[in-house]
Amino acid sequence: MIDPMAEVVGLLQPRASRTKSVTAAGAWRLRRDDAGAPFYAVVLEGSCRLAIDGLPPMDLQAGDFVLCPAWPGFTISSLPTAGTPDTTVTVPRIVEDRLHMGRQDLPPDTRYLVGACEFDASDAHLLTPLLPQVVLVRNDPRLSALVQLAIEESRAQRPAREVVLARLLEVLMIEALRTTTAGTHTAPGLARALADPRLAQALRGLHARPGHPWTVAQLADEAALSRSTFFERFQRALGATPMDYLLAWRMAIGKRLLRQREGNIAEVAERVGYSSASTFSVAFNRHVGLPPGRYARAAAAA
Repeated sequence: MIDPMAEVVGLLQPRASRTKSVTAAGAWRLRRDDAGAPFYAVVLEGSCRLAIDGLPPMDLQAGDFVLCPAWPGFTISSLPTAGTPDTTVTVPRIVEDRLHMGRQDLPPDTRYLVGACEFDASDAHLLTPLLPQVVLVRNDPRLSALVQLAIEESRAQRPAREVVLARLLEVLMIEALRTTTAGTHTAPGLARALADPRLAQALRGLHARPGHPWTVAQLADEAALSRSTFFERFQRALGATPMDYLLAWRMAIGKRLLRQREGNIAEVAERVGYSSASTFSVAFNRHVGLPPGRYARAAAAA
């Protein structure tokens, strides 16, 4: 059976970048504005507040796991308490791969791990919008164990270290994104849609046959829903219309086929659902920013 989540994460090709152990005491706050790589955090002890730009703040407790596939600006801080001004800002002290925040004269009352990974896929900017902006999982021992394995592997100098890390991160992302327990808070994206059995059925059909001339009505039939109900439910769950999602997925597949030279432009166009090379070229150029021929040549030269 086609697994849309595994396909998307597999195309993204996540790999390890860096992991840091953070301790904190008293009142503290750290602001990061350098948007870029996806990041995850797991709280090991104590509590803290994570405020991702554009989203309500989240109060995190020990055992909570947060995954943000696209790194926006964010602030992480101690929980506000009476008499502590909101303007409290401290300069962190970094020791090797560890970071200490807040009071230096007090034992740590909070400890968490934060890690960043990178997507090797050149079309990551097309695929990350299909994922939720943020996933919060409460008290999941499987995720904590995977994070710990990734940290241990990143610090060791074992054979095939990079290969193992890449696989661990891929499993970590899939595990976080597919977790749909009552304690999981998932923003609009593929994970939320796949938690809906009706939408999941339509998505599996779409991923199994990306070259089929899909219409909203046909996808609604796959989901056994009326056209209007399907459209509204799909957009609410994914944050995109069915046709926008289909276009993004077709372009991601098209880029992979062109990079790997699996056919000429006309053959690639047919495989991703376009009746001619010219209609595919127009759509590809509009979505990617380069004609498919130029994109293929640039990929071959890279």
